[in-house]
Amino acid sequence: MYIPEHFREPQIEVLRAFVERHSFGTLVAVTSEGITANHIPMQLLAGPDGLGVLRGHIARANPLWRLLESGASVLAIFLGPDHYVSPSWYPSKHEHGKAVPTWNYATVHVRGTIRFIDDPVWLRALVESLTDEHERHNVHPWKVTDAPADYIAGMVRAIVGFEILVSAIEGKFKASQNRSAADRAGVAEALRTAGLPADEVTQLAPQSGS
Repeated sequence: MYIPEHFREPQIEVLRAFVERHSFGTLVAVTSEGITANHIPMQLLAGPDGLGVLRGHIARANPLWRLLESGASVLAIFLGPDHYVSPSWYPSKHEHGKAVPTWNYATVHVRGTIRFIDDPVWLRALVESLTDEHERHNVHPWKVTDAPADYIAGMVRAIVGFEILVSAIEGKFKASQNRSAADRAGVAEALRTAGLPADEVTQLAPQSGS
């Protein structure tokens, strides 16, 4: 991923939090049949080196786990908010006209080597962990134990797990950092007017001190 330095996010804790929040990612791999992309909810676990392990599961019917050898290199892409940016949002455009359209967005790329796991105990624990993570904000969170045990056992048999030993995490948060404070304020105001939530506005056009 091409990242100009003013758009690079170097803080690992920020990148980890981003992946946790935008955990539905795209897993990209090169197999004997060519480039593949699978869209999967994933979970990033901390490691002693600060990079950790990314894990998830795919359908057993998905050929990916048979096509990729253990230790193959893969890329997981996580996308956050994005929005078109019009030159007319910049106060500077009205001063000198030197502005063109662009697109603000936030993304994190996670690289590593993958291994697939076909162990029902491990898979059951993964499913429970993912469920608890995504149900935690519900008033009445659903738990795996709410379903019949034989039904869950059948569902677990229908999936294969994976772990990606992470070798690199990089983030590109393109948020008008190369524009003046006045232009960034203009972008933020336009995004608010467009109806974006406050947290997305902050991500796509942070103000000084944000």
